This record gives sequence, structure tokens and C-alpha cells, in this order.
Amino acid sequence: MYNVTLVCVGKLKEKFYSEACEEYCKRLSRSCKLHIVELKEERLPDSPSQAQIDAALAREADAIRAKLPPGASVVALCIEGRMRSSEEMARLIAAWSNSSAKHLVFVIGGSFGLHPSLKAEAWAQLSMSPMTFPHHLARVMLLEQLYRSFQILEGS
Repeated sequence: MYNVTLVCVGKLKEKFYSEACEEYCKRLSRSCKLHIVELKEERLPDSPSQAQIDAALAREADAIRAKLPPGASVVALCIEGRMRSSEEMARLIAAWSNSSAKHLVFVIGGSFGLHPSLKAEAWAQLSMSPMTFPHHLARVMLLEQLYRSFQILEGS
């Protein structure tokens, strides 16, 4: 069985996001061992400077790295990432399953995204769309696409 982890900066607060995530976690339980790790988003002042944002992203990156299983293949969700169809996402998961890595980890940053070093270290970068979405909605969208990918791989 696949070991899949989502490392998410920020906690879900809205009930509708939580309910959607719970539904997809339930559906995914038939296809993989899914773990969701929520990390605290760094607090920033209103209208933060770029230096303050960079420092916060660096602290978040350290917290993310501390949660990565050894030898994991990391997929960073970021606007610079490659957009993939559902079939391409399924092929990405299939390619990973044929590698020596034991864990597949998707990383979703907070309001200001991910530190550039995390993106550079990632096995793959994934973009959901050229549009911008709240990171909480990105979590729901990723869970849905993971579910769809596993369904494709199972032939349904």
C-alpha cells in the first residue's frame, strides 16, 4: 500500500474545508496510507516586508523538513510547478511507486507559498492552475486529485 503524506502549513478552520478533506481521506483509505501533518503558519505583521516574508518562509521550511520521512519523494505545490492532467498525475504516482522511495510527500505552503530552497529540493513541482487559490482549498483539490489518480491507476 502506498504511503502518502500531506504536509500543510496552516490549519483548516472552515467547516466546509474540513468536511471535504474528511470525505476524501475516507475514500483514499482504500488506496493508500494517508497522513496529514499540519504545521503552524508563521505570523507576520500587516504589510510585511520582503525580508520578513523570506524569514518566515525559511522558518516554515525548517519545520517542513523536520516532518519529512527519511528518503521521501517530495512534491512541492507551487505556482512555478508543472500543471498536470489527472492522467499525468496518476502517471507521476505510478513512477514514484516504481522508485526506491517509501513515502510520497506533498507539501502545501501557507499564504506566502514555500521557501525557494524547498521547491528546489523537491522531486517534482506541481501547479494546480495558473489561478491563485487559498492554500486550504488547494488541500481539498489535491486530495480530490489523489483520489482520482488512484482510481485511474486501479482502472476505474
